Amino acid sequence: MNLRSTLLTIAVLAALSHVVILILIMAALDRRGLKTNPLLARIYVFKYVKAYKEATIKETGRPGPLFGLWVYTILAALVAAVAGILVPRI
Repeated sequence: MNLRSTLLTIAVLAALSHVVILILIMAALDRRGLKTNPLLARIYVFKYVKAYKEATIKETGRPGPLFGLWVYTILAALVAAVAGILVPRI
């Protein structure tokens, strides 16, 4: 496996974990009494993440751990994808 394939695999895995974390955020909102719609999650993704951040800040004074993971996984996916595309083929 070359470097390009490894970086693109990391990008795909980070993107999949990003989706899983969004599902966990939606479950956390449902437990807090805020209704979410899984079918419209792609449309309301920023609304749900903002609601999660505000709810956890209200409860603990800090954003919840899923918020940071959500941000870091998409950044990791973007960086790995760009690096995988820019690496020359050998």
